Amino acid sequence: MQQFHSWLAGHAPTLLPKSPLGQAFGYALSNWQALNTFVEHGILEADNNWSERALKPVVLSRKNWLFAGSERGGQAAAVAFSLIETAKLNGVEPYAYLRDVLERINGHRQDRLHELLPMHWKPAA
Repeated sequence: MQQFHSWLAGHAPTLLPKSPLGQAFGYALSNWQALNTFVEHGILEADNNWSERALKPVVLSRKNWLFAGSERGGQAAAVAFSLIETAKLNGVEPYAYLRDVLERINGHRQDRLHELLPMHWKPAA
């Protein structure tokens, strides 16, 4: 990355700032710290493809959800989408998860509700 930065910095003055290539060089150099964040922190990815894939069902269903009935209905839909996508990210089958949680949530202790989140969920025995 240091060699790439040196190359960018060395060639940037030879480009017209308003040209597409000059703008690309300027953008890369002005955002250099952000560009290197994923290199410094190996757990981070260089793109946000996983988040875009998680939102794809919402985007594809946008017309169906355009009129959720009310603001509260929209909030409920957002919670449902969030739980479903979080379950998928944690390798949990969403239908089985929601069915189990909805069947036992009334009898579950309020101070232990975190146990029912997709990342901590264990099916009822």
